[in-house]
Amino acid sequence: MGDAATNKRPLAGDLGMLAVLALGLVIFHTLTNGQYGFHRDELATIDDGRFPAWGYVAYPPVTPLIARLAFALFGPSLVGLRFFAALAQALALVFAGLMARELGGRRPAQIMAACAAATSPVALNAGALFQYVSLDYLWWVLAAYFMIRLLASEDPRWWLGVGSAIGLGMMTKYTIAFLAAGIAAGVLLTPARRYLRSGWLWCGAALSLVIFAPNLIWQIEHHFVSLDFLRSIHERDIRIGRTSGFLSDQLKSTLFVLPLWLPGLFYYLVSKEGARLRAVAWMFLVPMALFIVSQGRGYYAAPEYPMLLAAGAVVAERWSRLARGLAWAALVFGGMAFAAFLLPLAPVNSSWWHLLVKNDEDFAEEVGWPELVETVAGIRNSLPAEDRSHLAILTGNYGEAGAIDLYGPAYGLPPARSGINSYWSRGYGDPPPDTLIVVGLSRSFLERNFASCELAGHITNRYGVANEETVQHPDIFVCRRLRRPWPEFWQHFRYYG
Repeated sequence: MGDAATNKRPLAGDLGMLAVLALGLVIFHTLTNGQYGFHRDELATIDDGRFPAWGYVAYPPVTPLIARLAFALFGPSLVGLRFFAALAQALALVFAGLMARELGGRRPAQIMAACAAATSPVALNAGALFQYVSLDYLWWVLAAYFMIRLLASEDPRWWLGVGSAIGLGMMTKYTIAFLAAGIAAGVLLTPARRYLRSGWLWCGAALSLVIFAPNLIWQIEHHFVSLDFLRSIHERDIRIGRTSGFLSDQLKSTLFVLPLWLPGLFYYLVSKEGARLRAVAWMFLVPMALFIVSQGRGYYAAPEYPMLLAAGAVVAERWSRLARGLAWAALVFGGMAFAAFLLPLAPVNSSWWHLLVKNDEDFAEEVGWPELVETVAGIRNSLPAEDRSHLAILTGNYGEAGAIDLYGPAYGLPPARSGINSYWSRGYGDPPPDTLIVVGLSRSFLERNFASCELAGHITNRYGVANEETVQHPDIFVCRRLRRPWPEFWQHFRYYG
């Protein structure tokens, strides 16, 4: 469609305009991302980054590696860590705009596609919280851009770009395998099957496997522990209803851009001008079907939409001025509404804050970690010298463990020990501890496993915010004399969360 049209315009001008939008997005997130504190997921990722490996129980290695880089560059800075999340979304914005350009869209279409991709709920949240979702979104958009370049230009060398994006995606979050399945279906079910005879396709596939190979080898060496983790988490999500609203989540999260992505899907799927890009439709339909069948969570499908929004923005250029104006009004209103509910903007304990927490409990999980560690340090300081000499801190979840390891060194606290995820493989310490300060585990569990347990304190925070720590397991215990040998206890202490 747009190859001739786009080649008549210099790329530098369009790219410069998209770069300005991307810079604005990074600046906006940077100015707003320091409002609260680290989220429990960020604390776990930071901690895993302290132990470089080709894999971890909960995720592949790229996200912890970038967390390690962020701390090397900026120190223990919340804004510094989240800079990389914001940067990932800014790059996704640029490539969404470039997809529209590749389809023949002029600058207004490129701006519309870029803004629509950047203001979706998942993209906004992914720029304000450092987790693998932030990077996963980028790799999906990048793979889609390379596929559109490939199909529009008919240059098979773009398979190397597709393969690299898929490989990096697999080193970030395994659900990008569903996109790979969509690409395979698109090749097999459309005239793009001619590329099966191209060595570039197979080189691209081989490149993705080479990039992913270190994590695959790690999984083999660790008996595919991540499959056990994913199975456990998926069963939990189904049990508590997190997967039941997948289709309604799609409607809610894309309601304000529905006039863009539906025409975009139509463009790829049935329009005459989109015939040579037909494979892109399967890149949307196949992953969506797989998410539905496998009972995925609603946000898993979010990275699929930018490629549709790009085509929809190009189609919108043909609409009347009124129709385009209404589309822009919906886009701006939706972006502002989502930002108000999904970004860390509200003062803690304001009416706005309570509305945010009611909608998204993650904000409450960004409050109170320094106070928790300070309380643990106070309990440690109150113990006799003989207890402090062989002391360990046992935690129930990775947020508690990550907080102890991040803030604890300033108080001279030992590393946290836990049975959750990758913490379990780091063991209980050598020599085994005699006395433990225990956070996040129930009194009944502790009394079954220790000869002596005393209530020593409670978890609070300076704002009085109710969250998992202060409501579900606020008690801190001091325990002594494990009833079983440590190796036997630790063998049965492993769990996922």
